Amino acid sequence: MFDIFGFYKFKKITSLKKNKVLLQDFLIKKNIRGTIIIASEGVNATISGKAVDLKSTITEIKKILNFKKFDSENISKSKFQPFHKPKVKIKKEVVPMGLSLSSKNKKDNHVDPKKWNKLINDKETLVLDSRKPFEYDIGTFKESVNPDVHNFREFPKYLNKLKKTKPIAMFCTGGIRCEKASVFLEKKGFKNIYQLKGGILNYLKNIKKKESLWNGECFVFDNRISVKHGLVTGTYSMCSGCRKPVSQKDKKSKKYEEGVSCVNCHDKLTQTQKERFRMRQKQINLAKKSGSKHIFKKEFI
Repeated sequence: MFDIFGFYKFKKITSLKKNKVLLQDFLIKKNIRGTIIIASEGVNATISGKAVDLKSTITEIKKILNFKKFDSENISKSKFQPFHKPKVKIKKEVVPMGLSLSSKNKKDNHVDPKKWNKLINDKETLVLDSRKPFEYDIGTFKESVNPDVHNFREFPKYLNKLKKTKPIAMFCTGGIRCEKASVFLEKKGFKNIYQLKGGILNYLKNIKKKESLWNGECFVFDNRISVKHGLVTGTYSMCSGCRKPVSQKDKKSKKYEEGVSCVNCHDKLTQTQKERFRMRQKQINLAKKSGSKHIFKKEFI
C-alpha cells in the first residue's frame, strides 16, 4: 500500500535551483515518486511512497523550503505506486495565471466541506468549477458551471464577465487553482467569494456519499486517473492516443482500441499514428508477459 500526499504553500522561496537539487536528491534517497513544482511564490506537489518514507520526506521538504506548515494538504492511499518517477520542476508560477500570490495578500474565504452543501444549495450562489472541461465531464457538483477554459491563463477572461454582486463558490481538485482565482476576483472588487477548503479531494474524503452533492468521479493527475468517495481509486483509464480519461462506457465503443484510440481521438488520428501506437502497445504487452518494464511507456503527469 502506498500513501499519496498532496500539498501546496504560498510563501516566498529563494535559491530555487539549489532547492531543486536538494529536493530531487532526497526524493530519490527515500524512493518517493511524484511531482514537486517550486516557484518564487511557493510550492505545489503530489508525491507518493511508503508511509514511513513519506513521513520523513514531508519533514525534510518543510526543512528545505523553510515552512512550518502547508496551506493545504490531503492524503489518500493506493494499492499501486501511482507515479513512475520523482520530478522537481522550477516554474514562474505554481499555477500559471500571470498573477503573483503570497500568503500576505490572501484572505481566508475557505468553506469547510461540511458547510459547503448549504452554500451551494443557495440558488443565488454561482457554483464555479474552475477545472478544465474534461475534468468537469468526469464529475462535478450539482448545478455547477464550467468556464470551458482549456488553459488556466485564459481563466481571467471568463472571471471578468461575472457579476460582482453575485456570491461565487469556487472549487477545484485540491484547492490551489481557486487560491489564485479568488485573489484575482478580490482585486477586481468582488466581495462574496468562497472556495471549498482542500478542494474536491477533501470533500470526497470527509463527506459520506449519501450526504454528498457530488456527481461522478474526480480526475487526478496520476496513474489512478480518477477517485470516488472515500478517495477510492475510480473506474477511468487513460487513452494512449490523446491522453484523455476513458470511461467503462467509452471502452464499449468500436472506436476504442487499447493503447491506440478512444471515442475522443479515433477520427482525429492518422493511420500512421495508429500503427505506431499499435506497435507500442504490442511492445507493452510483450513486456508484461516477460515481466520486464516497457521503456517506451509514457508517464501521465
